Formats: sequence, C-alpha cells, structure tokens
Amino acid sequence: MIGLISATAAGAAARDRLAAAWPGRTRVYEGPVGRSVELAFAECDQLVCFLATGAVVRLIAPLLAGKSADPGVVCVDEGQRYAVSLLGGHGGGANELAAQVADVLGCAPVVTTATDAADVPGLDTLGWPVEGAVAPVTRAVLDGEPVALRADAVWPLPPLPGNVGADGDAVLRVTDRVVEPGAREAVLRPPSLVVGVGASKNAPLDEVLGLVEETLRDAGLSALSISALATVDAKAQEPGIVGAAQRLGVPLVTYAPERLASITVPNPSGAPLAAVGTPSVAEAAALAEGGELLVPKRKSRTPPGPAGRAAMATCAVVRRAPRGRLAVVGVGPGARDLLTPRATRELRRAAVLVGLDQYVDQIRDLLRPGTRIVESGLGAEEERARTAVAEARAGHAVALIGSGDAGVYAMASPALAEASGDIDVVGVPGVTAALAAAAVLGAPLGHDHASISLSDLHTPWEVIERRVRAAAEADIVVTFYNPRSRGRDWQLPKALSILAEHRDPGTPTGVVRNASRADESSRVTTLAGLDPATVDMMTVVTVGNTATREVAGRMVTPRGYRWQS
Repeated sequence: MIGLISATAAGAAARDRLAAAWPGRTRVYEGPVGRSVELAFAECDQLVCFLATGAVVRLIAPLLAGKSADPGVVCVDEGQRYAVSLLGGHGGGANELAAQVADVLGCAPVVTTATDAADVPGLDTLGWPVEGAVAPVTRAVLDGEPVALRADAVWPLPPLPGNVGADGDAVLRVTDRVVEPGAREAVLRPPSLVVGVGASKNAPLDEVLGLVEETLRDAGLSALSISALATVDAKAQEPGIVGAAQRLGVPLVTYAPERLASITVPNPSGAPLAAVGTPSVAEAAALAEGGELLVPKRKSRTPPGPAGRAAMATCAVVRRAPRGRLAVVGVGPGARDLLTPRATRELRRAAVLVGLDQYVDQIRDLLRPGTRIVESGLGAEEERARTAVAEARAGHAVALIGSGDAGVYAMASPALAEASGDIDVVGVPGVTAALAAAAVLGAPLGHDHASISLSDLHTPWEVIERRVRAAAEADIVVTFYNPRSRGRDWQLPKALSILAEHRDPGTPTGVVRNASRADESSRVTTLAGLDPATVDMMTVVTVGNTATREVAGRMVTPRGYRWQS
C-alpha cells in the first residue's frame, strides 16, 4: 500500500490525481501532517509526500529503523515539477516509484542512488539475497576498480561493468555455499537449492524447520539459496511444512504421488508408499525437476527421554543447475515512444543482446554498460536464433530483438523452434507494423483481418497464393508484409489481382511507409489505383473488405454492430 500525504490545496489536487490513477494501491491520510506521516510510515510499504524534502526529512528522521525495514519515500514539490526518491531507493522501491509518479503527474523523476546514476545494477536490486561488504564492493564497481567475480556457475545476471572480472582486491562471489566474507567481499545467493520435505501428520513446525536448517548447516549450504520446499500433494496443507516454507520465505511446491514414484532415489521406503502412495517423498520431491542430490534423506532428531517418539520429518537437498533466460523482445515499428516499458526493462536486464544490426542501432542507447552485443545483417535470421539460444543455454540472460512484435514475421518463431525446455523463455510483445500502419490510416482493421507476407524466400508462392485467395473469398481485410523488393516485383500485382476478383476496384487501400518513423509517409488510394511500383520492403499495404469505406481521408472498416448503419 502507498500512503499519500499532502499539506496544501495544490498538493491535495496532485494527491487525488495519483489516487485516481492507482485505485486500490493507495491510501490517503488526512489531518495533521506529522501524525499522517507517522501513521503511513508504520502502515504502508511506500509513501508519496506532497511536501518539501526538508520537511519530510525532519518528520521521518525519528521513525527510521534501518535500510531493510523502512518504506520507500518519494517527495513531490508544490509545483509538481519533480518526484524525488528520498528514502529506500532500492530496498523500498522508491526509485521505481518516483518514475511511476512522474509518469502520472508529468514531472521529472529525481534519483540520486549512485548505481542508478552510473547506470550500474545495484547488488541489492538483482532479486537475490546479498551478504557481506555490499557497500565497499559497490563502491569499487562504481569507481572502476578491478572487482573479482567468483561464481560457482554461470547465472543469468544483468550486465556488469567491464571492471568486474577475474581479478581484484574487491570480490563479488556468487555461491550457495556458506563462506565467511572478507572485508571487501560481497556474496550473492543464487536460488540454486531445493529442499524436499516429508512429514508425519501434525509434525511440529520447529521439528521440520529445525531439520532443514540443521541439514543445510551440516552440508555447508546457505538457507538464503533455497528456491523452494518441495513435497507430495497430500502434504500441501501440512502445518509444519507450510509454516517452514513461510518462515524461510520460499514457495512450497507439491507433486502428485505418481510423479514422485517414477523418480529413482537412493533411499526408497515402504512407509511413505503405504501412507501417501510413493516410496519417496523428500528425495523424490527434491529431484522432481532434476539436479544433483547433495544431501540424501535425513530424519529429524527424536525428542530426548526414555519415551522418545519416532522422527516425524525427513528432508533431502538438491542443487539445480542454473537456467539461462531468453527474452524475445519486440522493439516496435521504430518510434521510441512505441517501445513498451516492459521491452525497455528486458533490454536493460540482458547481459547479451542478439539482433539485426539496424534494429540494434535503434535501442543501443538503452543498454547498460557491459552488455555484450551480437549483431548481424539481413538474411542471418536462423544464425541469430541459434546464437541467442546457445547463449541462454550457457546460462546467460539474453535478449533477442525483432522489429514490431517479435512473434510476427520476426525472431520468436525461429528461436523457439530451436529452444528446448532447458532454458526459461519470456516473450515481450511489441507494436507490429500492421497495427502501426492501421493507426496511421484510420481504422482499417475494425473487423476480421489477416496479415500475409508476400516474400517467397521461405514460403513457396503456391502456398502464399492459396492464402491470398482464401482471404479474398472470405472478404477479410488483408495487410501485406514484405510486399515488394527489387528482386520480387511481380508478387504484389498478382496478389492485388486475386483480391480484385472478389472486390470492387474502388475498395479503399492504404499504403504506409516507415510507419511511426521520422520519414513516415502514407496515403489512401483504391485497389485499382494502387501503383505497385511505389511500394517497397519498408511499406505495409492494407486492402479493405467490401464494407471498408473512406471517411474524411481515412480508411474505416465497420465493426458490424447492428446499430451501425
């Protein structure tokens, strides 16, 4: 929840705009400002104060508890010119909140966190627990001092500056092992461990949690690297297991007994087979998604005393190999403001960027320092797809870019045909050329429509012609991609002639070149009036259906509602 506090009429107006923009996310605090700040600081995850920064500093100073506990605080000035990230830039999310407030109010975000100012990912923003000398190592990274990166495996981290490498007095270590950090050593805890847990009915929380913690401690493994507790479906509501997951701050995943029974384990037992239908719970659940069994099944300690009962909990520990990450990103039709915020985040998260050289040039300035760029020219689509998948399989965070939407005549298809289940894949939609051109033309896609590429480099013309004919017979609006090039000058006239067999010569037809770019041009003509010689590969051609009309110079295809006439 975001607490909103204001002191003046102007501040209240801005406060109310923010509250209206974020329904359910905010809580408005009325009354004396000091008391409002005190309440919001205790009750909310973040605060937006429409007050002077000096006033907010004085009000929150007595309330500060520590970096990990304090909420993020953003200040907005009386003139609504700036949204200042004042407290909790990373841990409290104030830097991101300042940007969001700025988007709503139309002001400038002010972020003074050193890593953000230098465009370097902060160690506390990677989503993993971090221990040790975080501040000294961060300072060494920012100062360009050599920082040694010592990792047990390749993980899909965001790009790190060039001074983070093999040597240096400052050390950034990535490991799930218990280590004693040096005076200039920070330790990132990757989510590499899965702990399988079995328990008898009503096994005490302390027994389950104590077994997990003791097992990890004896194996020299950090509990901060646990990615999940795993068990059988029948134990999904077992209080001791559920409570242990909550105390450790990790999800609880469960599996059907049939799935666990199919997994080969070193220590099967008849007891769980009779109780829940699988000869192994702890080991099998830990191994369900693969990995290396580091600690075989262990039982909890029995209570001391002459009448000590049987152990009620078991656990096993598996280390899963890192999974690389492939983000397939659509960068839009060319205009920067049509690049989505999600696409921007993925580009900045990627340590490796793969793309066509001209598309890389469009977004090069958005990349973080240290991003490795693999670019190639036209005609190397399959090579780029293979490269991106190979880099992800090597454990890296990879972004593969395509123009428009990467899933429409772009890189998603060849990449995902190459990728198997050993990497994580994220798709980021983009504004494709058909939509960008349609927005320029008016509303030509108001009813059923199809996109057809006229390039026969990868698809036989017989197949393309069959699709054009089907769209023509079905009276569907058609957008032609790749309509004409120097080496392919007959396909567009042929496609238009097929449409002309079923549509009036006066059917509105739109031609848009370089949609959304600085040299954009467009015109609305007719099916008979379109001169194919004026069309090239940078052009999108949209041919209306029998209902499409030209209204005030714009193409409009009625949606078909009964009340429209």
